[in-house]
Amino acid sequence: MTPDSPSSPDSPDQSQTAYAASAADLALIALDALHGVGGTAMFAEHVERSDDPKAALAALRVVGADAFAPQLLADAVFHPQDAAAVAQSFILFPPAVNPPAPPPAGAAEPWLAAWRDWATATLLDRFAGAEAGGVLAPRPTGAPVLAEPPRGEAVPVSGDPWQRWSVRMGQLSPLALPYLDGPVHAAARAAPQALARGATRAMLRRDYPTAARIARWLALLAYEGVSLPLDPAPLVEHLRLHGGGPRLALDAEIARRLLGPETT
Repeated sequence: MTPDSPSSPDSPDQSQTAYAASAADLALIALDALHGVGGTAMFAEHVERSDDPKAALAALRVVGADAFAPQLLADAVFHPQDAAAVAQSFILFPPAVNPPAPPPAGAAEPWLAAWRDWATATLLDRFAGAEAGGVLAPRPTGAPVLAEPPRGEAVPVSGDPWQRWSVRMGQLSPLALPYLDGPVHAAARAAPQALARGATRAMLRRDYPTAARIARWLALLAYEGVSLPLDPAPLVEHLRLHGGGPRLALDAEIARRLLGPETT
């Protein structure tokens, strides 16, 4: 599943526009919830009121773990009907039973989708537990590998240069939330300079969506107390003011919440 499509491999191409539009609407709902706006069971209502319930359920998978940002970062209550809707999305768009191999042994997109599905399923289990039927997606293996040596090591490793690596980390930005942890997070903690370079490069190229995704990781590292080569707060504020679109706005707001009250 990419940021603009559901994970189902046989989804008709003509449905992609409907999926993307529904995901944009759901991102706005999540953004409102972070600001304390909206009622209960907002995501379930998004599905129930949709003219295309399949697209609305696909949107729950596209927004994924970020649908839980209001609960993680703003003390919102997760409604049982929302849990049921997310669980239903896993039934309609089932993830692979066996997680795909990480690149280069396997294709990148199924592996990225598996990580994002794991993040969604893990948070669903955290907030709904047995009501959701347990974790619905297994944890994949591996993490994006940086070609430069990690901090404290002198021997280079094979992998992606920092430009490609940072973009790949940005594709995994829904994992940049509290409570989630694993090899992708360890990769981020080992290379804050590469993340900072990647975010700066994306900003200079005016690729604001990529910059916002990478900034999520910088904000999470700051939240965890990791020393950073740049202050992500001005970057996030610039993205908030000059970026565009619901998905970018949600990424920027999540980053601001991670950075603390002085940036909100």
